[in-house]
This record gives sequence, structure tokens and C-alpha cells, in this order.
Amino acid sequence: MAKAAARHILVSTEDKCNELKAEIEGGADFADVAKQHSTCPSGKNGGALGEFGPGRMVKEFDAVVFSGDLNVVHGPVKTQFGYHLLEITSRTE
Repeated sequence: MAKAAARHILVSTEDKCNELKAEIEGGADFADVAKQHSTCPSGKNGGALGEFGPGRMVKEFDAVVFSGDLNVVHGPVKTQFGYHLLEITSRTE
């Protein structure tokens, strides 16, 4: 079964999500940005979600994590929780 590991940053607006994505693309550390801005409890761990299989996260999240490129910042991804930036750190098929 496929498994992936990812980290994310959760914020309430698409504008804030885009602002943080620009910071990371400009050289800011993903984990530091997550610690400062993410509203998810995982933020204190740099946004790390650990390893999980398909169906463990909401479908919008899964769609990116199990098809997107590794080690690239994806998003904004809108879910029922808000707007996410996602970085897939590993994936096995």
C-alpha cells in the first residue's frame, strides 16, 4: 500500500497562504514558517504530519500528497479546515 510523509501549514485565508508560500520560495525555512503561522497543532513540530496512507487525510489533501512532486511547496489547497501549503517529503508506492 502507498504511504507518504508530508508537512503542512494551515491558515485561514488564501491570501495569507500565498504570502507564506512566497516567503518559503524566497528562502524562508518551511518548518520555521509553520511554527510561526500554522493554526494546526502540527505547526509546533514544523508542520510534520508523519507517515500515512491514502484515505487518512481529507480528499483534497490526499489528491496532492499522492500525486504531487516531492520536496516542492504545493498550494494553496482549500479544505474544510482552511488553506494549506503542503510539502511531500517522501512517498512509496
